[in-house]
Amino acid sequence: MASKIRTGAVVTAAVVAAAALLGPTAASAQWGADYLPNVALTNQDGKVVHFYDDLLKGKKVAVNLIYTRCTATCPLETAKLSQVKKILGDRVGTDLFFVSISIDPDHDTPAVLKAYAEKFHAGEGWSFLTGDENDIKLIARKLGLSSISDAKNRDGHQPALMIGDVDNGNWMRNSAVDNPQFLASTIVNFLGLKKSAKPMVGYAEGAATFKAPDQGEYMFRTRCAACHTIGKGDMVGPDLAGLTARREKTWVARYLREPEQMLAEKDPIAVALFEKYKQVRMPNLALKNDEIAALLGQIEKLSPPPQKTAKNLAMP
Repeated sequence: MASKIRTGAVVTAAVVAAAALLGPTAASAQWGADYLPNVALTNQDGKVVHFYDDLLKGKKVAVNLIYTRCTATCPLETAKLSQVKKILGDRVGTDLFFVSISIDPDHDTPAVLKAYAEKFHAGEGWSFLTGDENDIKLIARKLGLSSISDAKNRDGHQPALMIGDVDNGNWMRNSAVDNPQFLASTIVNFLGLKKSAKPMVGYAEGAATFKAPDQGEYMFRTRCAACHTIGKGDMVGPDLAGLTARREKTWVARYLREPEQMLAEKDPIAVALFEKYKQVRMPNLALKNDEIAALLGQIEKLSPPPQKTAKNLAMP
């Protein structure tokens, strides 16, 4: 469940929650120009912008931290947000702006960030930014995107997304790897964005047709669907149809457990996949053996017959 953080004319409990997350200054400060840093950053096009004046002021935003060499959740975060952007359509870039800030500024130059954005089809309304390391740490601390536990996290930060109506001082902290449809609905409702021409499914209608997914279906939806399909062609990563018929299950299982290790060892298939799919790293999702088994079972269940998948055998 998302934890809401609101400032300004809001209930005291929310201010206390913000203070606990962000430090003592947040309890008494409106999240405006006097609180949010206005440090200089450089976007993926090489343009210098100021964090508050150019990226936040007068806008509704979704802000997260990433870095392009990440071997854990960053690729999944970016892929999920790409799906959210697709769901929201032209509201991104007009009513809402995405802001992704690198925590690895030494490596993530504007050119590197531009290439990374293109891999995930980021498009208009989504800024990828780099800058001075201390300035980025300040932004992270002020927005509640960093915590003491981050140092112990394999990825160096939690996959959190701050959703904000800047002028009204209303903010919500949400998981950046949530279900894209749910996250899009959350953003629309929280920020009061204009509704899409395509109506969303109502609660009664959804409840009537709801079927709880089994473990394999759940694993695919939450871990894989942002980057892969089964039988519908390549996305950010390869089509997984017929995967276990084309790869030894032991290889697939190990690749799901430790993709970064196999890439470091220069496993020929891992390297070929890395190069073919624009050097997007397969994230280490910390899957357990039973989860891997359930996931592979789901892929096998949904894979079309071999003759129908021949055209999709794009994996090297």
